[in-house]
Amino acid sequence: MMILRTSCSHLHHHSPTFPPLKHSSENSLISFPIRLNTNSLCFGSRLIVHRRVSGESSSKWVDPDESSNHASISPQILEKKASFADVLKKANSILPQVVLASTILALVYPPSFTWFTSRYYAPALGFLMFAVGLNSSEKDFIEAFNRPKAIIAGYVGQFVIKPVLGYLFGTMAMTMFGLPTSLGAGIMLTSCVSGAQLSNYATFLTDPTMAPLSIVMTSISTASAVFVTPLLSLLLIGKRLPVDVKGMISNILQIVVSPVAAGLLLNRFLPSVSSAIRPFLPPLSVLVTSLCVGAPLAINIDSVLSPFGISVLLLVISLHLSAFILGYAFTGIAFHNEPDVKPLQRTLSYETGMQSSLLALALANKFFQDPLVGVPPAISVVIMSLMGFSLVMLWAKKKV
Repeated sequence: MMILRTSCSHLHHHSPTFPPLKHSSENSLISFPIRLNTNSLCFGSRLIVHRRVSGESSSKWVDPDESSNHASISPQILEKKASFADVLKKANSILPQVVLASTILALVYPPSFTWFTSRYYAPALGFLMFAVGLNSSEKDFIEAFNRPKAIIAGYVGQFVIKPVLGYLFGTMAMTMFGLPTSLGAGIMLTSCVSGAQLSNYATFLTDPTMAPLSIVMTSISTASAVFVTPLLSLLLIGKRLPVDVKGMISNILQIVVSPVAAGLLLNRFLPSVSSAIRPFLPPLSVLVTSLCVGAPLAINIDSVLSPFGISVLLLVISLHLSAFILGYAFTGIAFHNEPDVKPLQRTLSYETGMQSSLLALALANKFFQDPLVGVPPAISVVIMSLMGFSLVMLWAKKKV
């Protein structure tokens, strides 16, 4: 093994080729020429040169402070494993583009998503919940629970600020815009569900250190949604449309709480299985999310493009925009003395503005006979995702 200490900037301009060097032993040959790949070999000031022994390649990491007796690993195998895992893990980085592409495709060619009917929404949401549970641990919760005030603030944003806004804009839909009662109820239902799992990923992209706190906020709101969402729906919608509280509780238990618990238990008791599954979750989650965004829009395309579709679109945009702004402002006032107030503001803005609209859509399809109730949640899935990731692109760069 040769360890060359040099600057990476120099190697980017010069990729040296070394002449063949032979060792006296017949079983050992340091074979060159080797063209150094500065992108993959440069770590600080250390360069690793692969050693060929008995005609077979092998390489190992060498540190001057560590013993040289390390088992060698084939660089080809190591590179393939690393690159494959990296590709899987980085799949989430294209999620904003996938959401936008799904929206455009659903509008231009609805049949591309209409096969993903409403019966698939619950299993799809359950898979995303399972992914959240599998990527969580006791440590995440312990660290986040050290900030109870922030958790309470997130809960207030989820189940106080957002439902009030939902009631306001739902009432406006029926009074000022003259829309059917079912559409107003759909807006209210959208505001009553728990936080979206996409808010966790949005937080991770903007403020990685806040991701565990975001996960805890979403998990708590998701768990308590079993009781809170049906009660809020009864309070806001019950006088207008019948609400099956017991049915909602049972449905949320099946598609939310159980998958999250299954992921946590698998991560806790079968870590090897969890480690094997985890790299495949990002690309699968991106695929499922794209279907969950495109399908509701494609299936309800006639309603979205109808005369009242523009009114519902404007109301849903106003609902989420107000929630993002109020979540940010409310946190700034409540935590103005905290040293990390800006990251907290961004985190709670995501938590308040991004609701689990897919859950609202699943509940609308299952518990309300009028299909128009599902139109606002279907639009909300798209708007919430686009607005949230637009903020990601803004805040991740400017950190304002």
